[in-house]
Amino acid sequence: MSCPYLEIYGDGSSTAGYFVNDIVLYDRVSGDLKTSSANRSVIFGYFMVTLPFFFHTCGATQSRNLGSSNEESLDGILGFGKANSSMISQLASSGKVKNMFAHCLDGVNGGGIFAIGHVVRPKINMTLLVPNQYMTSLVNIIACTLASMPHYNVNMTAVQVGHDFLSFTPDIFDSGDRQGVIIDSGTTLAYLPEMVYEPLVSKILSRQPDLKLQTLHDEYTCFQYSKSLDEAFPNVTFHFENSVTLKVYPHEYLFPYNGLWCIGWQNSGMQSRDRKNMTLLGDLVLSNKLVLYDLENQTIGWTEYNCSSSIQVLDERTGTVHLVGSQNISSACHLNAWFITVLILLATLQHFLGC
Repeated sequence: MSCPYLEIYGDGSSTAGYFVNDIVLYDRVSGDLKTSSANRSVIFGYFMVTLPFFFHTCGATQSRNLGSSNEESLDGILGFGKANSSMISQLASSGKVKNMFAHCLDGVNGGGIFAIGHVVRPKINMTLLVPNQYMTSLVNIIACTLASMPHYNVNMTAVQVGHDFLSFTPDIFDSGDRQGVIIDSGTTLAYLPEMVYEPLVSKILSRQPDLKLQTLHDEYTCFQYSKSLDEAFPNVTFHFENSVTLKVYPHEYLFPYNGLWCIGWQNSGMQSRDRKNMTLLGDLVLSNKLVLYDLENQTIGWTEYNCSSSIQVLDERTGTVHLVGSQNISSACHLNAWFITVLILLATLQHFLGC
């Protein structure tokens, strides 16, 4: 009996196909920057079509958003959400892996760091995850039944542009039955409620009032600028519970397109009803930061980091600490992207995975 799935992500893109049980190959960490081969059985979404589409995604069909091509819209989705069907949940349920993982997306060189387990260094300040948050428009057909997909949500307390704090009440980030802000490495840009988006973009552009603005694809605000972005525009800092902050620099929230610089902040007030005025922080704000998901304690945290370097992770069985280095996975746009990504990203050391 075949078991179909349908996944609709926070930015509106989607993928559909069938669940299969197969063997995932990974490298077991055996010392500082050393690994040995291993494998494990997991269930994941899969399909079979002719080249080259097969290697770009593990969904039979997919739809796009953010103005990207179908081939690009879902590339890199590995499946480390909070649902029981996710790869991290399956690995953790075996009892041999800690339900903790971290990623560091290198926004400069591509690639980065991915590890499952207890990150010892660098130290990371954590904030509590909001429990059992779902998006009503998200459906996940698992074991041939219909269910919702939980997200990593946190409570945001303030937004700062340069030295100025935007004026609003924190409940602006609660939309319908959703509480808090979604942290989603599977989304490219960042979506803000209209009451946050409008004053934030206005304060950014007020630093350079002579810019000639253009609107591309009916959604991206762009302009020409040839000088230093970080000197000309303000940093944007998000504040969360437990005094956790997330700073985004101009060279991170502005992206190049056809000789212009475009603003990566998106107005979620312009989205469809189910996603209207949601707050979703994607790779635009998560790149160049080590992000730690501690599902054992239901917390999440991050710190600015050189994602081309290495981190230290703990083998809780032996008490030893090992270095886990970065990998260059910028080749992820090539034909065998999915296969290479899985081989590179998954590595285990009895009680933790890393690469």
